[in-house]
Amino acid sequence: MKNLGITSFYFLIFYGITLIFYYILPHKFQWGVLLVASIFYYLCSGNAILIFYPVFAIAICSFGIRIMARTQEENNIYPEKEKWMQKRRKAALLFVIIANVSLLILLKYINFGINTVNGVLGLFGSWGNMISRLDWLVPLGISYYSLSLIGYVTDVYFGIAKPLKNPAKLALYGMFFPVMVSGPILRFREDGEQLFEPHAFNYQQVTWGVQRMLWGFFKELVISERMAIIVNTIYGDYKSYPGIYIWIGTVAFAFQLYTNFSGGMDIALGVAQTFGIKLPENFDRPFFSKTISEYWRRWHITLGIWMKEYIFYPVLRSSLFARLGKDMRRKFGKKKGKQFTTFVGMFILWFTVGIWHGGDWKYIIGSGLLHWFYIVCGELLAPWFAKGMKKLKINPKAGWMDAIRILRTFLLVNIGFVFFRADSVGMALQMLKEAVCVFNPKALLNGGIFQLGLDWIEFTVAIVSLILVLFVSICQSRGSVREQIEAKPFLIRWIIWYALLFYVILLGYYGPGFSAAEFIYQGF
Repeated sequence: MKNLGITSFYFLIFYGITLIFYYILPHKFQWGVLLVASIFYYLCSGNAILIFYPVFAIAICSFGIRIMARTQEENNIYPEKEKWMQKRRKAALLFVIIANVSLLILLKYINFGINTVNGVLGLFGSWGNMISRLDWLVPLGISYYSLSLIGYVTDVYFGIAKPLKNPAKLALYGMFFPVMVSGPILRFREDGEQLFEPHAFNYQQVTWGVQRMLWGFFKELVISERMAIIVNTIYGDYKSYPGIYIWIGTVAFAFQLYTNFSGGMDIALGVAQTFGIKLPENFDRPFFSKTISEYWRRWHITLGIWMKEYIFYPVLRSSLFARLGKDMRRKFGKKKGKQFTTFVGMFILWFTVGIWHGGDWKYIIGSGLLHWFYIVCGELLAPWFAKGMKKLKINPKAGWMDAIRILRTFLLVNIGFVFFRADSVGMALQMLKEAVCVFNPKALLNGGIFQLGLDWIEFTVAIVSLILVLFVSICQSRGSVREQIEAKPFLIRWIIWYALLFYVILLGYYGPGFSAAEFIYQGF
């Protein structure tokens, strides 16, 4: 059975067949077509037996939703039992959350816990070392469907979303195939209902969806695959490539990760659009951000929204934090007390964001706590910066100041990427030391840059392609690029799309023995 990697030829065949059946069958069967396609996709995208994990998670959520719905109906009949009914609904919610989180921890993070305890206390001994070496079978998209399902059941509990009593429809929501590789994370109250609604064939929507898929293939196959060669060369032997090489490798990784992840989003959102389904955007030109907070509002948008709604805000509203806030305000005053409580809540939030990316301290630091540190420092130092700029008579709204802020934010993000890409925290720290202490700018002039796996032709293709992405990003500030192209004369717009198509076909970097590009975030 062929693997249906999202950039593979077999995926395109699978997608094309699904699209045909989706529109030729009566509308009432459309959601069933998507469900069958999603199950088939899951079975063909790895170890087929792993489908029991999402099926188990969906069954648990369906059970919890049924209890909530039945309890609400009984409560309407017996209002005098409201207090007891509320406890039963809360127990159902906790059961769903604990079951899903426990499975997530068992599959993704048990090695992290054992290794951490072993490193600190050495409690597990040789048995722990043996367990930590086991190759746990992690199902495709577990972090995505787990968060989507937990968020949905939580919304049902609070009455924000209506309960789905049909487990097959819940299965489609949890396993919709375009989002299984790298998201986005869905919220039922905004994205779920359209999965089951009838959609008439719309030529424009199908065309725009295919165009967006093509843009995703361009970013993944033309840019990300080339950047990966540079990154692997430098990070694979960083002692031979110190100083400026490490910065080159890290910036290349930033572009690799962005084009890889956002390219996957373009393909997923494009596929969904051809079915008449609008999925939430997950990126909004993040490298144009002026602050770290803004960066996270533009990068992996759906993860940030989920974390704030289901982790950060509930933590701040908890009774424990209410008491903590009261104590801090009494000791330090209203403003500083509130700030302290918020920072503690943010610490929990960013630790969770970090560990979501992977069960390793390099992720917790590089994608979590380091960004918490940036934001806290920014909040605390903001008044001092404002006074300094006023004293120096610098206009904070000047265009050149925005350029400096963008470069500063990009630099800080790249420091986090060093941890993300390095094999360990120790390696990341050593690489940062080598990057700062070794001064070798001549590498940019003596041809050393062409010894990183790409010759000057391949390197030129990568740079030209990145410039094209930059140009499109600038055009996006004026609205949808597809709409802007659609406004062009017929001949011009088809020249643009066919040029991009042949650009991908001719210049896509497939490499020896290539089957299908693997997306970096697929393991999450």
